[in-house]
Amino acid sequence: MRVTGATIHPIHLPLRDPFVVAYARWESMPSIILELHTDTGLTGWGESVPDETVTGESHSAAVAMLRDVLLPAVLGREVADIDGAHAAMATAVGANPSVKAAIDLALHDLLGQAGGMPLHQLLGGSSERPLTYPRVISVGAPEAMAHGAEAALGEGFTEIKIKVGAGEPREDIARVRAVCEAVGDRARVRVDVNQHWGTPAVAVPAIRQLEGLGLRWIEQPVHGLDITGLAEVRAVTSVPIMADESVHGMASLLQIIRERAADAVNLKLMKTGGLQPAAALVAVAQAAGLWVQIGSMVESSIGSAAGYHLAAARSHVTSTELTGPLLFSRDVGDLAYEPPTVRLSQRAGLGVQIDRDALEALRVGGPITL
Repeated sequence: MRVTGATIHPIHLPLRDPFVVAYARWESMPSIILELHTDTGLTGWGESVPDETVTGESHSAAVAMLRDVLLPAVLGREVADIDGAHAAMATAVGANPSVKAAIDLALHDLLGQAGGMPLHQLLGGSSERPLTYPRVISVGAPEAMAHGAEAALGEGFTEIKIKVGAGEPREDIARVRAVCEAVGDRARVRVDVNQHWGTPAVAVPAIRQLEGLGLRWIEQPVHGLDITGLAEVRAVTSVPIMADESVHGMASLLQIIRERAADAVNLKLMKTGGLQPAAALVAVAQAAGLWVQIGSMVESSIGSAAGYHLAAARSHVTSTELTGPLLFSRDVGDLAYEPPTVRLSQRAGLGVQIDRDALEALRVGGPITL
């Protein structure tokens, strides 16, 4: 079975509420949905969610890269040769992980369909263990964030992730304390700084003021490129540290391990370049004794399902945060959420039924066909 063509769908996924993190605010989430066509008639689906801050790609540039460089590198290739496809993409261009992820996901979807098995089985795992996720609360006033946390408890959530990083660290400390006071011992709280505290000189005093709150972890308190600074923070504070923007591929993961810069890593398919490289990173992190989370770039049901399949296939993945579809007022797929769990389909491949009417309605411009 060979790849014979492709269709690119640039879309904007409408958010129910603005999604706010330390470095950006979105009213809708730009995404790129990819169809890969084959000589057997099967169609595989992938997704790219580029982010200039995290993946180094803009939406328009990602579309052009997919159309002009990466898809021509894989057209005509055997679907089963995913390793060869990654080698061809690496030869064609460096970086651009979210665009490479779209192709990787679509190839895996095709391979699962051809083999008649859901993706988690193709990856060598089972979907029997429950896949849970936290309620994610955007940056806001402490009182509003505390109210959101209390509402999450009423919905059955026992894990709450809060975004901080607007204003001074003292404002973030107030946000964390307000949420922790609201939930008490009824939920574990994890804090995502999204690099906002910048340097150890700022991050260390802030974290020390939070050390008695029982936080599950603090995610990426310093600049992503400063792995040495992340190690300095971990060495002198007691709250577990998770690396996110600091880990993109094998080189950065090995540096994190070598410098003992984190207790956990947040792997995202859009950062790693897809399922195949992400699975390799999980194995190395496991060997080094790091906890692993499969995180989200706020993907649709397509990218989210792929992440959940990987989590189901790797028992060392202890946490997932793929909640994009819950944030959208309209999605292009049907990944089934039953808060605070998700239920993977047993259909072959990704197992996501595509809503073509939604895909057309959300598309920005016409489809691009190769």
